[in-house]
Amino acid sequence: MILETHRLLMRDFIEADWQAVFAYQSDPLYLRYNYWTHRTQKDVCEFIQMFIDQQKEQPRTKFQLAVVLKEENQLIGNCGIRVNDLEMREANIGYELNTQYWGQGYATEAAQAILKFGFEELGMHRIWSWCIAENVASVKALEKIGMHGGVIYGKKS
Repeated sequence: MILETHRLLMRDFIEADWQAVFAYQSDPLYLRYNYWTHRTQKDVCEFIQMFIDQQKEQPRTKFQLAVVLKEENQLIGNCGIRVNDLEMREANIGYELNTQYWGQGYATEAAQAILKFGFEELGMHRIWSWCIAENVASVKALEKIGMHGGVIYGKKS
């Protein structure tokens, strides 16, 4: 599966992606806004394998895609949509980016693309998201795509 935006290519994960993901998931700034406090190569390989396994499910209800800069062919994060309830047509979205690419509009661009896919291709009625409240940039990205009443959780414990 592939989604394309002005600057990004969003595609299914492959096993070789683990190195780029490990590079950003082991960054202390990235870890500041996540539930885990450290990442190992094994953790990241299992993380990527989970996404690869989800690609094979029928019907496919989870689409977590690698976010790649088109011009540089550089993986900078991931963004996805997960169908929570097919009958109610409800899903949630999420994204994460390498900290080197924060503040450049990539999260908003990827989130807009996955939101459009959810409504237009998957036929969802309701799509929601949440983020750590202290991650102000992520809150702003969600607001930019129209999620002004999304679920936002407080600080991680």
